[in-house]
Amino acid sequence: MTFTVDPQVAAILAPMAEAMAAAPHPAVGDVATRRVALEAMMAETAALQPTPADVTATDFHAVAGDGAKVLLRWYAKDGAAPGSAALYLHGGGMILGSVALYDAPIARYVSASGVPMLAVDYRLAPEHPDPTPVEDVYTGLKWLHDHAAELGVDPARIAVMGDSAGGGLAAGVTLLARDRGGPAVARQILVFPMLDDRTTTPDPELVPFATWTYEDNVTGWSALLGDRAGGADVSPYAAAARANDLSGLPPTYLEVGQLDIFRDEDLDYARRLGAAGVDVEFHLHPGVPHEFETFAWDTDVARRAVADRLRVLGSL
Repeated sequence: MTFTVDPQVAAILAPMAEAMAAAPHPAVGDVATRRVALEAMMAETAALQPTPADVTATDFHAVAGDGAKVLLRWYAKDGAAPGSAALYLHGGGMILGSVALYDAPIARYVSASGVPMLAVDYRLAPEHPDPTPVEDVYTGLKWLHDHAAELGVDPARIAVMGDSAGGGLAAGVTLLARDRGGPAVARQILVFPMLDDRTTTPDPELVPFATWTYEDNVTGWSALLGDRAGGADVSPYAAAARANDLSGLPPTYLEVGQLDIFRDEDLDYARRLGAAGVDVEFHLHPGVPHEFETFAWDTDVARRAVADRLRVLGSL
């Protein structure tokens, strides 16, 4: 099959693809080089859109199970009525990114929806391999529930949301909360989530459009899981596609681009959720790669995707 790139996205993607092709390609397993290059790109793209002036960010800290302090940043729209909230988990392939790099995108969600968000600055692999990242996220979820009253949040209206690796962690912590008997998750909002450590064999039809490559993916999963990556001994809380039982999960919103290397794993997860009796809203965005709205935010497909996310947040 020959895929057609969305024309508006193609106009933006073409020079990016040329620059990426000309740049040195880090070897599989080279986390340090990827952090420098991709975090610089994330900062540059985040700055393309204005940061709302009507959102206030406040830092808190929670103590994880191993005694480490985890940064939690609370974003609230000035004057917004109390009610629902979302736990937000940033992307970065399990190996890079931070709450600071996501300040502007999260603030835009909060400003546009009126729904406050608590972002978790979970620790990254390989310095902190599985289960540390998902346990940090679980610590954040518990903290939000424990402090719901003082934040003006209804604990029955708390969602988890994340993109890419953050989407995978959102799926993982939702499974973890179900299996531990709480805290309750009202909805999971999974934006092109990274769900399956077995997505390692390049699809030649997707390789030309990969903004997150198969080499990046192998690097991320290997950093998180070590020698267990791709094997039989992988926790579903680390790689949610490994879960055998998806019953009893909250209503789910899931989206992915047609040219994203996560497409098939996300399609399968949505199908399996539905088969398990979970209420699922799924969107396959034609002609776009991974993280398309980050660099092609001023396009029709990006506006539609963001509008859908805001609609789901507003329905909490």
